[in-house]
Amino acid sequence: MESSSEEFYRIQKLPPYVFAVINEMRAKARAAQIDVIDLGMGNPDGATPRVIVNKLVEAARNARNHRYSQSRGIPKLREAIAKRYLTNYGVDLDPDQEAIVAIGAKDALAHLLFATVGPGDAVVSPNPAYPIHQYGVIMAEGHACMLPMPDANTFLNRLEDLYRNSSQKPKLLLISFPHNPTTTCVDLDFFREVVRLAREHGTMIIHDFAYADLGFDGYQPPSILQVEGAKEVAVEIFSMSKSYNMAGWRVGFCLGNRKMIAALARIKSYLDYGVFQPIQIASIIALRECEEDTRRICAVYQKRRDVLVTGLKRAGWPVEKPRGSMFLWAPIPERFRGAGSLEFSKLLLEKAQVAVSPGIGFGPLGEGFVRFALVENDQRIRQATRAIGAFLQA
Repeated sequence: MESSSEEFYRIQKLPPYVFAVINEMRAKARAAQIDVIDLGMGNPDGATPRVIVNKLVEAARNARNHRYSQSRGIPKLREAIAKRYLTNYGVDLDPDQEAIVAIGAKDALAHLLFATVGPGDAVVSPNPAYPIHQYGVIMAEGHACMLPMPDANTFLNRLEDLYRNSSQKPKLLLISFPHNPTTTCVDLDFFREVVRLAREHGTMIIHDFAYADLGFDGYQPPSILQVEGAKEVAVEIFSMSKSYNMAGWRVGFCLGNRKMIAALARIKSYLDYGVFQPIQIASIIALRECEEDTRRICAVYQKRRDVLVTGLKRAGWPVEKPRGSMFLWAPIPERFRGAGSLEFSKLLLEKAQVAVSPGIGFGPLGEGFVRFALVENDQRIRQATRAIGAFLQA
């Protein structure tokens, strides 16, 4: 008798992927030769800096790099990320005990949750949230405790209330700033308060720092590890994907608390042999030589943000400028709000040929919003906002 995937223990805990509906509609439209402007998935469209690609090619030609690598990452790569943190944030990291390389940030996050979370352990994170932040906890048998985050202070107040009133203290805080999808940004004082609460109540912290280098208008996203005492309770996950246009290369890092790093290293030792070594070697060049490229990449996203915000306002859709990330989190126009974010996203795709992500895909408190990703060039973004304006006026 053929088994259904719904019978599998962990698979049945995962809901259908909301974004799949939009992805299928987009694929059908493109198959019908309809020009869809895709502002849905946060998939960087820029080329990886040439010097990084050249190093990859050179390293890949060396047969010594074709063997298994090290699960925790080669030493020179861990030294390079430690040096970047010292230069950019004034944070001193031991590359042997406070840094580990992962096969992308998702790999680091998912495996760290498996390593540190037990059945029923409460893991607190904001809602709306990047899906792995909620469902990674569920797959690890933990209890995902989602607190609303209309803004950073509200989330912090709700977190303080939780510590005061809950009989079960959180095992872990899972946060990410600049935040996906809401683009909420914080300063060091926010992190100081979070670290204080965690140290006081024996809670660990994971900070997903995927948009570390995407701060606009002079805003520089802080690292949680800049807070005194943070390494006693916290790790930070840094990714090469957005900072260096290396999304497909799958290189990330987990940095900070030695006990959590050791746990991740141990579980990864059973699961993988690390990132392909030529990619690690090329990543060393990125960290050493490409800071100017990172600034240029940030400037591109800021320009796209300005074009999108200006175009949407002209179309009659007032939105706020985000201070960071590669997204725009937009409240659905009032007269469409009753339809819900999924139906509104389907309307935008059908009537304006523009794909966005429905807010409900990021959790129940994402309803009423859609997320734009800044992954098309300025001309295509202007084309999208003109089409959206025509749809809204019609």
